Amino acid sequence: MNELITGFENYLIALGHELNTIRSYIYDIQKVNMYFSDLSKSLESATTDELRGYIHNLYNKGKKATSINRKVSSIKALFSYLVTIGKVEKNPATALDVLKIGRKLPETLSVIEVEAIIESANDLTPLCLRDRACLELLYGVGLRISELLDLKISDILFDDELLSVIGKGNKQRLVPYGKKAAYAIDNYLRSGRPKLVKEKSIPYLIVNARGKQLTRMGFLKILRKYRIKAGIKKRVTPHMFRHSFAAHLLEAGADLRVVQELLGHVDISTTQIYTHVDREYLHQVHKDCHPSEMSWYKKKKKG
Repeated sequence: MNELITGFENYLIALGHELNTIRSYIYDIQKVNMYFSDLSKSLESATTDELRGYIHNLYNKGKKATSINRKVSSIKALFSYLVTIGKVEKNPATALDVLKIGRKLPETLSVIEVEAIIESANDLTPLCLRDRACLELLYGVGLRISELLDLKISDILFDDELLSVIGKGNKQRLVPYGKKAAYAIDNYLRSGRPKLVKEKSIPYLIVNARGKQLTRMGFLKILRKYRIKAGIKKRVTPHMFRHSFAAHLLEAGADLRVVQELLGHVDISTTQIYTHVDREYLHQVHKDCHPSEMSWYKKKKKG
């Protein structure tokens, strides 16, 4: 099995999958293999019905549809690999179906909430200067957390105030960053990062207290600290800054195609979900601010 996993991993790398996707697929296949091992069966010789049995087992255990669908994708990828290397003749995973999922509206932060979190990083210590730069980039540019942490100093076009970002599918895009982000980056590079890296030579913009590349887990702890400091009780994730970036641009009248380009979405339908957020916002504003609506809601509340 170890040999199979290694070959599968190299296959996924060759296809250009992101590191997080590869790790998830490997984890899923190890779980599937354990299931078939407990049944004294070989995963490589599994039939379509046996694979469906595994999927039904996950469903009966109450696993979320998104989790089940990822495992279906992992199984399909594995058997595509097995067909490619000649281990199996016919792909039994082709007939596996994914569960239908209602598209969830992305969770966003209000402008006030975003500003409260960013402004809570207000010290002049090297780590706080780094944190301020991170928060300004997440919201001001709409970066994914992986894009932020993989950003190198050489990716910053200082004169043009642009970032060269490598997104999903190893696709490159140029995105602008504003004056607030520029100020935060400048402060961090002048007074923060040199004290963290010391004599080390490291290309990454964002580093930890030891001068090494900051990890996703490390940033989650940082974000939690500032969320608490800002007095925000609800759960806040790095991706909510990206969602908020898109939603706030559309609320302010930005063109959907421009937002698509800034986010690095291949398909505009992915970006269009933010128009639903925008509609929710419009409904709320209408309800809260229109005189007739306000009086109707007040009467309803009294009644």
